[in-house]
Order: sequence, then structure tokens, then C-alpha cells
Amino acid sequence: MKAAIMGYGTIGSGVYEVLDKNCKSVEKKAGEPIEVKYILDLRKFPGSPVEKLVIHDVEQIVNDPEIGIVVETMGGIKPAYEFVKRCLLAGKHVVTSNKALVAAHGTELIRIAAEKNISFLFEASVGGGIPIIRPLVESLGGEEILEISGILNGTTNYILTKMSEEGWSFEEALKRAQELGYAECNPEADIEGYDTCRKIAILTAVATGKEVNYEEIPTQGITKITSMDSSYAAHMGAAIKLFGTSVNKDGKIYLEVAPVLVDAKDPLYAVTDVFNGILVVGNMLGASMFYGSGAGKLPTASAVVGDMISAVRFGDEPEKIGWSSEKLEVHPAAELSRKYFARFEGSERAKKEAVAAAFGDVKFVTLEGTDEFAVLTGEMTGEEFDAAAAKVGGLRQKIAARL
Repeated sequence: MKAAIMGYGTIGSGVYEVLDKNCKSVEKKAGEPIEVKYILDLRKFPGSPVEKLVIHDVEQIVNDPEIGIVVETMGGIKPAYEFVKRCLLAGKHVVTSNKALVAAHGTELIRIAAEKNISFLFEASVGGGIPIIRPLVESLGGEEILEISGILNGTTNYILTKMSEEGWSFEEALKRAQELGYAECNPEADIEGYDTCRKIAILTAVATGKEVNYEEIPTQGITKITSMDSSYAAHMGAAIKLFGTSVNKDGKIYLEVAPVLVDAKDPLYAVTDVFNGILVVGNMLGASMFYGSGAGKLPTASAVVGDMISAVRFGDEPEKIGWSSEKLEVHPAAELSRKYFARFEGSERAKKEAVAAAFGDVKFVTLEGTDEFAVLTGEMTGEEFDAAAAKVGGLRQKIAARL
């Protein structure tokens, strides 16, 4: 089958490399060779082995009957959405790694693919090279998924790891992440939690079969996490991680993106540096852990090629991966009862009575040489916490805790 790659950046070039180096195994698994005919990009790549494949007009892809599968690795919404939609309407399978596109327009693109009896696949849009979309649909198809939670962004995990293990400030860790190429010059999508938000929306939509509006998910990044928070966490035998959380309880789905204090006994505690870790809990299986490279050229490209093989192999009987147009009602995870880690200004001795009156039994935590103290509360909702904290006064930090 002839293929086209739209966008020859990090991931797109990785897809070409995987198809080239693993051509024999790809052909064996797909049942036929997959040959790249076009590479759509604004640049020309003179002297490159792909120079003769590069085109600048998407019409060549859309109107070429030889092209049976299109890979979109451009990123962003524009012009990716328009190009992908046109390819699907032209009857071509589409594989994408673009979480922004899938989160914003997945429902429509899945519907078009179903109407055309072709594949629209997006395994690489969440977790890079970690298989997670298809396992949710197939391997765990007999499960009622009770929880999906974990670390879905390698950049923020790298920053928080350095703050925890090296004692760096947020600013120092971010700068180093940018120097290493883990973070963009404008890191907002990562550090403000937007990237994680889109990914947990996609996973929840796949698990529930309903459309999830990512803009309705309460989202908090890591910009307010300080080295003091990391010091408290280490003192408690824990670490702070940015979590995407999706909980199915009593028929309602609770969602959130926010920092979480994770105990050393939790399997997600050991997920450090740029790695991702996703915990999936089924009502029959219990907990399963998905761990690996959540980003990067070849891991992500590997997932893209895996989808290409599936699209070719299943042909005009495509896999049913995706969700319907029925909208999911999003409930804030703060409505659930859970423990909270909180820092208060002042001395523990001076405020102990007020804390006990407001929160009941808590675990006090102090660090020498500070003008504050911290507590670990019992199970309570976010609203109950806010009411209790207001009675104490001087709240400096509030982080949900898995302790």
C-alpha cells in the first residue's frame, strides 16, 4: 500500500525511519509492503534521502488514488484538522499522533471514518510509544474501567523529579528541561497541564465510549509547586507528580488534572524523569500498570507504524476504536473524598487547636528552620477542605494526596 506522511518533523521522520529499517517485519505483519510515496512539508530537505518524496500541496495526496493510508504528524489543529478530514472523506485511512486534534475533533473524524468504512487510529496520541488505547478497547474490553490515572507528560515529570531528587527550584528544572529539548521555548501546554488534560480526555472517551469535552476538565499545572513542597514530600517518604485522573464511581465520571502527593509504596512513585506511567483499574482485573517512554522520536513513531499496520491489515473491516457522539457529563474530582496535604503559615503549636477543631485528626509535619507547618488530612471533599482551611487561616499550599 502507498502511504503519505504529512509533517516531516521529529515524529514524521521517525515514522519514515521505522518503515525503512523494519520494512520486512512491517510487510509480514501488514500482509503487504507499506511504501511512502509522498512527504508533505513546507521545507525541501535538499540532499536528504527523502528529497524526491517531498511535496508542498495536500491536493496531491487527496487526489492520488494510489495513496491508501495517510500519517498526520504535523501537530496542532490548523491545518491538520482540514487535511485529515479531507483525506478521510477521500476514503483514505488516517493515523495520527496529534492529541490536540483527537481531543478537539476526534468525534467527527471517528464518525467520518466509520461512514467511509476506513480506519482513523490514534494510539500515539497518548503515552507516546506506550500501548494504551488499543489495550483499553481490546485486552480490557470485558472490564468496567473504574480508574485511569497517572503521569501523562514527560516534561513535567522531569521537572518534578529534579525538584524532588536534586532540590532544584521549578525555574532551574524548567530551564534544564528546555536545554535538553524536553520542554518547548513556550512550555505552557506542558507546565499548565493542558497536554495532560487532552490525554486524559482521550483515554476517558475511549474507556466510556462517550465524547469528553477536555475544556470542562478542572486543570491545574505545576507552576505553583515549590522546592519547599518537594522537601515536605521527601520528608514524608513521598513525591509530587502531575496526574491526569479519571474515576468511575456510582455511575459518574470524575476528572481532574493536578499535582498529587504520591506515597513511595504507590507504583507510580517510581515513574521518574521523562517516563510516563498509567494506572488502569478494572472491576474484575484490578490494577494494571502501563509504563514506558511517553514521548520521543522513535517510541512515538513505533506506535504510529503499529496503527498503520492495523489499518492495512484490517482494510475495509476497520477496528472499532473511538467513541460515539454522546457527550459525557464531567464531574470535578474534587467532589470525591480523598486526603489532602496542606501547608499553613505560623507555628504548629499556635494553630494546633484550630487545626484540630477544623479538620479533626490530622498528621502534622514540620521542617526545621521554617515559619510554617504542614498537615495530612483524613478523607474529605475539596469543598470540605476549603471550609476547614478557611477556619485555620494562612493556607500556603493544597495538594491531593494518595497516602
